[in-house]
Amino acid sequence: MNMMENSKTKNIITAIALSLVLASCKAPMATVIKDEVKENIPQNFNQEEQQDANNNSGTTPWRQFFTDPNLVTLIETALKNNQELLITLQEIEIAKSGVLAKKGRLSPTVSAGVGAGLKKAGRYTSEGAGDATTEIEPGKEMPDPLGNFEAGLNASWEIDIWKKLRTEKESAVAHYLSTVEGKNFVLSNLIEEVADNYYELLALDNQLDIIQQYIKLQQKALEISKIQKEAAAATELAVKKFEAELAKSKAAEYTIRQQITEKENEINALLGRYPQPIVRTKENFMSTIPPTVYTGIPSQLLSNRPDIKQAELELKASKLDVEAARKEFYPSLEISATLGLEAFKPSYLVKLPESIAYNLAGELAGPLINKSAIKANFQTADAKQIQALYEYDKTILNAYLDVANLMSKVKNIDQYYQLKSQETKALDQSIDIANQLFRNSRADYLEVLLNQRDALDAKMELIEAKQKQLSTVVDIYKSLGGGWK
Repeated sequence: MNMMENSKTKNIITAIALSLVLASCKAPMATVIKDEVKENIPQNFNQEEQQDANNNSGTTPWRQFFTDPNLVTLIETALKNNQELLITLQEIEIAKSGVLAKKGRLSPTVSAGVGAGLKKAGRYTSEGAGDATTEIEPGKEMPDPLGNFEAGLNASWEIDIWKKLRTEKESAVAHYLSTVEGKNFVLSNLIEEVADNYYELLALDNQLDIIQQYIKLQQKALEISKIQKEAAAATELAVKKFEAELAKSKAAEYTIRQQITEKENEINALLGRYPQPIVRTKENFMSTIPPTVYTGIPSQLLSNRPDIKQAELELKASKLDVEAARKEFYPSLEISATLGLEAFKPSYLVKLPESIAYNLAGELAGPLINKSAIKANFQTADAKQIQALYEYDKTILNAYLDVANLMSKVKNIDQYYQLKSQETKALDQSIDIANQLFRNSRADYLEVLLNQRDALDAKMELIEAKQKQLSTVVDIYKSLGGGWK
């Protein structure tokens, strides 16, 4: 009879296990989308020119790329104190803790504890009646109420039979690595921002010098117009026109001074400090020659740009999340065990081996009915991995377009700067001619004003062109993946 019962029990267990396995076979598959953006990345940034894969400025360390010692000092300070960078570093620590948490699930959980309790069973129950007729030792009845004292170890362990936990750990590792690349991208952006703002500040310094020179020129013109008025060679209208132009220039000077203050504080904010003067040398700004930038080939962006590598790792993590969510449909095997001492009196705990108690159990369980929550988690993870793919493709496309646009901008801004230089020289000469003619009463005051205004505008635009020339080189350096090494 026992053999028949054992056979029936084995058959029931086998049937349950088989049903669990069959149920797990219905787990849905992840959506697969072809990554056409990465596969079809062009061979060159400009189809009319061939780039050299061996020359890529994106791999140049920033300390070699930037040669201005004042700028290098500012960047070093920013890398130590910038709050956004410090926040990103904490995100790395959070991701690292996530890896440790997932890794910990692969090992058994063991805990130690002690406990005490007291129980009174009803006399007219099977437990109470059994205790009343039981003797612990000959002539010694079971105590009533019955105490319980225990001390021991408890262990539980989910056997990773489908490698679900390992998949979750791999996903956590990929996410951790993506936060590291995210930090590198913040570094690259930070260095670009500091450099761009530094060049803008130098441009404002030079514009302030130009407006101050223009004010002196206007003051001389005003003095000449007053002398000519007294000599009846000019009218009061000319004097007022020069006075108005002088007041306008002085007002522009204060506007530039305010812009300088704001730009200094913008740099100080990037450096994570309160307002203070920014050390710089403005005299050599207009003679600064931007470094030559070599772009390499587009496929190198995949390995050089931190934001692309970050998106790639997030895509990898999302795919692993889908795989882990899919394995939730499979049955899980958990083992639990207890080993310790147990007795109804503390003095009996030391009586060995009678007080030794242990328990060992294994459980194979899987979802059969009402899988909506598991399905929802899987569908969410699947949608996120598709979203991560689109984000990855968008990052690659934007990176390529950034470099292509900036390559064109570098060439055009160089031509623009050369032409502005010619315009400035020509207008400087025309100012001298107009002033000489005005002194000799051979030119109208309006001609002098217009020439001076045109020359001022041209010089201001020339300074802006130099600033854009330098900033564009910084921008393309960052777009190639430079700045974080």
